[in-house]
Amino acid sequence: MNSAIVTEKLSRSFRWTHALRELDLSVEQGAIYAMVGPNGAGKTTLIKTLMNIVPPSSGRAEVMGRNSRQLRGASFAEIGYVSENQLMPERMLLRDFVDYLRPFYPCWDRQLEHSLMKQFNLPLDRRIRHLSRGMRMKAALASSLAYHPRLIVLDEPFSGLDPLVRDELIAALLERAPEATIFISSHDLAEIESFASHIGYLDGGRLRFSEDINNLSGRFREVELTFDQPPTIPANLPASWMQLNAAGAVVRFVESQFNDERTTAEIRNALGDFKESSFNPMSLRAIFLAMARTKAQGATA
Repeated sequence: MNSAIVTEKLSRSFRWTHALRELDLSVEQGAIYAMVGPNGAGKTTLIKTLMNIVPPSSGRAEVMGRNSRQLRGASFAEIGYVSENQLMPERMLLRDFVDYLRPFYPCWDRQLEHSLMKQFNLPLDRRIRHLSRGMRMKAALASSLAYHPRLIVLDEPFSGLDPLVRDELIAALLERAPEATIFISSHDLAEIESFASHIGYLDGGRLRFSEDINNLSGRFREVELTFDQPPTIPANLPASWMQLNAAGAVVRFVESQFNDERTTAEIRNALGDFKESSFNPMSLRAIFLAMARTKAQGATA
């Protein structure tokens, strides 16, 4: 399958700060790809580099088959870009702003425009400076969807929004999903989990993993084991076990490469026979908390 976004050894530095470090990424066309990670992970820098707002320090990126450094003018007629800090002409009426944008996009769909304005209940006769944050985000998204972009790029679109507005934005995105690739950065893991098809985890400028969200959910389990008596915990445990905690005859840990048969065999080999066991699926938030805590423990070890 062709890729909507590809990066090869993509790096970006700001003096002594390495925002992106040799990033290799591929986003399939038609995917709803979520890039998540802690504050300062490099998510916004990645998006700005993809959109040719900042140049890479080294490496390269392709967006819709074009080198990102060549994105300009007509290239954005097929890319919808919305940022949490979207700059808009505050003195303009929203109606005049939409009228101003329309001629720049050959595929602008007036019927879709009217549908989105109605769906978002946007006040067209109000000046942009008088719109709430939620209204601004809905206006930015509506004006980025009205021309049927093949790629929709969203940088933290849900930040600071109430649940109703988030639901409205997600509903509009899902309606466009059959005709576009969606690339979104977000801290809102619960919302992302409800609709993303693929996910990447960016931390310290490095891409820690990138995969189908169902595969990610399938390989993580919270494991709880009960033994007849407290087991001896060996020094060398499987690398895929995270945050092991033993309390008497009960042992708990997170398995990051779960396979029923292999995991059970590894448990018996490391800890001996157990009396009871449970292997519980984890939410996206629980997965990332486990990863973050494991990293923090490693840093202080």
